[in-house]
Amino acid sequence: MIIDLPQTTTGDVARALVQVRDEGGAIALGRVLTLVIDAGDRDPEPAIEAANVASREHPCRIIVLCRCGNPEARLDGQIRVGGDAGASEVIVLRAGPDLLDHADTLITPLLLPDAPIVTWWPNEVPEDPFDHPLGGMAHRRISDTLACRHPGDSLRQLRENYRDGDTDLAWTRLTVWRGLLAAALDQPPYERVTKAVVAGHDTHPSVTLLVAWLAYALRCPVETELSPDVEGVTQVRLERSSGPVVLDRPDGRVATLSQPGQPDRTIAMPLRTLTECLAEELRRLDADEVYGAVLTDGLHRIGAA
Repeated sequence: MIIDLPQTTTGDVARALVQVRDEGGAIALGRVLTLVIDAGDRDPEPAIEAANVASREHPCRIIVLCRCGNPEARLDGQIRVGGDAGASEVIVLRAGPDLLDHADTLITPLLLPDAPIVTWWPNEVPEDPFDHPLGGMAHRRISDTLACRHPGDSLRQLRENYRDGDTDLAWTRLTVWRGLLAAALDQPPYERVTKAVVAGHDTHPSVTLLVAWLAYALRCPVETELSPDVEGVTQVRLERSSGPVVLDRPDGRVATLSQPGQPDRTIAMPLRTLTECLAEELRRLDADEVYGAVLTDGLHRIGAA
């Protein structure tokens, strides 16, 4: 069900939500957090679709802010519940620039009481997420440098302004890579890694973060083999005296793990979807200390500006 509220106020939207709850019973209850999505001037529907799917694991109230094409200070609202909102309730607010300058006061009447707040920027990242009106009120601040027009610049901004609670879906896309590589090094022989080599797309921020993580965790030189014709990370090679550990995923679907003295292992490893990454980040509300160390220390070690 979709309820349109043109030229409205947040008070009217809140009253409409109460009416939906009264008429639909528990349809508007049982939420564990408020997910605030700042879509900026881009189409919010891909982010809403990903949040709807993720909400089946994390029932929440989703508040979406996007810029209205009308420069006048006005607010158009929309409420989505039931089949149009997954296991959540979605409030879409299309506001003029003057209202968006005070986005925190705009959404405050719609926040769930006594529930954590997570803010997600699915497109462009603010220069300082914590200092942003929607970031200062949040327990977690989720960015996605892969969706930015200039991923490298956005990664640099996140490094310079990092605060506990910040994270990046470009980092979340590396969870499987980091888990497999760490598990491989936990097996004998327990030898020091003398050099690491990472292959992947030349501008993908996940490649940069993986290089920074290896430099931070292994304290060894890390080289890159970059190409514009691949997707994400394609291979990691860890050099040791007994032979290299190689995790190779050339097609973005199936990976092969090769280790000295062991048969090759084939692992299903498809490129992670936006929904999978968002759902993973919504599982935790504490600071990701490893990400913080990689962003602030690891990038410094590889000289990434």
